[in-house]
Amino acid sequence: MRTPLRRAVFSAIAGVVLVGALGLTSCADPDRDGAVDAGSAPADTSVIDASGPADSASPSASTSASRSPSPSVSLSFPPPASRSTKPSLSRSPSRVPTSEAATPAASSNIASRLHTIPAGTRQLIVVHTSGYGTSVASLETFEKVNGEWRPKFGVMNARIGAKGFSDSHQEGVSTTPTGVYGIGSTMYGVLGNPGVKYSYHHLVANDYWDENPSSSTYNSFVHGTNPGGYSEALWQTVPQYNYFAVINYNIPVRTATPARGSGIFLHVSGSGATAGCVSLAQSNLLRVLEWLDPAASPRIAMAPSQNLGRY
Repeated sequence: MRTPLRRAVFSAIAGVVLVGALGLTSCADPDRDGAVDAGSAPADTSVIDASGPADSASPSASTSASRSPSPSVSLSFPPPASRSTKPSLSRSPSRVPTSEAATPAASSNIASRLHTIPAGTRQLIVVHTSGYGTSVASLETFEKVNGEWRPKFGVMNARIGAKGFSDSHQEGVSTTPTGVYGIGSTMYGVLGNPGVKYSYHHLVANDYWDENPSSSTYNSFVHGTNPGGYSEALWQTVPQYNYFAVINYNIPVRTATPARGSGIFLHVSGSGATAGCVSLAQSNLLRVLEWLDPAASPRIAMAPSQNLGRY
């Protein structure tokens, strides 16, 4: 016969095992690899006024986001067979008008530190943090005017992967890859086209992003049968995939063991960090997506602030 104490212990252990076995399911869910959210701020909701082709590899692979602290006790469980379980809903903030940024001298803004941006690029997004071990980020936008980078909008609060930035991102790890990347040729969303200049796909049932390294369509949009692995049921992930743009990390795919990762998007914020994407409040994201123009060959640069000089 179980004593009351033994019954309590058994119930507690069973509860922990059940919670761990549920897994987490999308770029909106940072803990698919058991990551601890390295950020402390809530989901981004404000703008602070401030005075392509394929991805480019990081110049070095020195410091990784694994510096983020780990809990004293952890339990490991196998990754779920699919990331397509329905995430919890969170309210997206309404669109709030913000003023255009002032136009400081090119030498005084963060874009002026970058030196690997293609000459034909006339729109630039810069996502930066205070270091590798945080998911709390800032996003800035710039336009090239008379050969100089000028701010477009104010500084926006953003979130990245729960384990922060990494110079060597891998599939299934909640880090955001550093580097400079193009924007995918199609934007997507559970909701209708808000008026973007890119091709737009209104998501429907059985629209997936293939995140199974064993699949022939790894790291691409597919419609039909779930490709398996961490593949995302895009039409079910709200509000995060109300609207999103694809960041061309590992596109085209480079063969590697372990796989270099997939499904890196610029999307609507959920309740906190991501599983490797970059997220913004919906009002801010729409400002950015509607501004981006494929004719301007936009790029996005992502790194801790102290390492932006690499790019």
